[in-house]
Amino acid sequence: MSKATARKLFGTDGIRGIAGEPPLDVRTIYATGLALGHSLHGRHDPKVILGRDTRESSIWIAATIADALRKTGVRVESAGVVPTPAVAFLARTHGFDAGVVISASHNPWRDNGIKLFGQDGFKLPDAVESSMEDEIIRHAEEAIVPEVSALPRVDDNATLAEDYIQFLIDCVPGLRLDGLRIVADCANGAASAVAPELFARLGARIPKEFALLNISPNGSNINEGCGALHPQWVAAEAQKRQAAIGLTFDGDADRCMLAGAHGNVINGDGILLMAARDLKARGILTGDLVVATTMSNMGLEAALKRSEIRMLRAPVGDRYVLEQMQQHNAALGGEQSGHILFPHLATTGDGLLTSLVVLDLVARTGKSVDELTQDLKVFPQIILNVRVREKKPLEGIVTVASSIRAAEEELKDSGRVVIRYSGTEALARVMIEAESEEAMRRHADAIANAIRSELGA
Repeated sequence: MSKATARKLFGTDGIRGIAGEPPLDVRTIYATGLALGHSLHGRHDPKVILGRDTRESSIWIAATIADALRKTGVRVESAGVVPTPAVAFLARTHGFDAGVVISASHNPWRDNGIKLFGQDGFKLPDAVESSMEDEIIRHAEEAIVPEVSALPRVDDNATLAEDYIQFLIDCVPGLRLDGLRIVADCANGAASAVAPELFARLGARIPKEFALLNISPNGSNINEGCGALHPQWVAAEAQKRQAAIGLTFDGDADRCMLAGAHGNVINGDGILLMAARDLKARGILTGDLVVATTMSNMGLEAALKRSEIRMLRAPVGDRYVLEQMQQHNAALGGEQSGHILFPHLATTGDGLLTSLVVLDLVARTGKSVDELTQDLKVFPQIILNVRVREKKPLEGIVTVASSIRAAEEELKDSGRVVIRYSGTEALARVMIEAESEEAMRRHADAIANAIRSELGA
């Protein structure tokens, strides 16, 4: 929690807020471009790759960032509407000094964000982002910012997205989707721009057997009742269309969730279980180790243990999962929310890549995703989101701390209590997991009510 709250602008996944309002106001956005450009001084002919999602605000935010970068002498190229991991890939493989993504991922359409990548394709470390904050705040107060309406639009280079699509195909050599009945929900987000060509080139018969849904973004329908935050939607579609598998992505397509043939949702825990066993069988799972997070279900840990695979838990946030993976040389990690990391393939979570890895696994084994996860017995789990007006340390609030302590004392070895602030929204997340559903709900409600009473917005 301290990692997410110590900084002024950057959360666990860049700068995020309501488009047009601090910290996503024009002055701060422009100042962010200036700070990034200044950080690249001293490099020969520096250039930055830019990508965006489908929100209506993404166009003017991209133009603002690009103008500020050019003012500092940096060349800017745009890949257009592409998934976040496409920018990470392009930064690493096409000689860019940094990458910028304009997206608020799974958030509502009025939100937006700025994610920064280094030339190695990894998100900028916490320390680097923190060091930029003072400069951004200073520039936001001092810089002469042009009118947004006067900024030139950034021209998109379509070949960059093509290179990303080819990279994805190369990750699963030999995979063919001919004859597979699949439903994919693109959340009216970034996946909409690349999924049709990607899956068609892998032999998917669209729309006869492979249904691509929510691929008509209009600037304000991204994540609206669909996508990885609403996996039940694609699960219902998969069952209705008698599909073998459902795939669903979030707004910037860096996460993936699944649905089985019977309308059941398979989240990131299920994907980690399938992938871990497959990587171990192929001798790729270094140290027989998987890195998950504090939110992953106890049932995943138990299922992995039966396959003699250890599980470590990192704080929530794919950057923190990656830190643990690098520290322990792990070949697989991820989050229950569908961010899955395959470091032998990519530097960041990639929903489309994850979907291809799963489809390849299904094709090679001849088993359905339901069969591959049938022994994952999930402990009852509840997550309550409480909107807060400020993020005060919860351990310092007597009523909240006492309700957390009561839950921990009763559940002990038969459950888990995880209370944290969201790194991207003004929310406190209350997660309780327990063998007893009654105890789970009772303690979750008690803690949520205590937080709401003290800090509720």
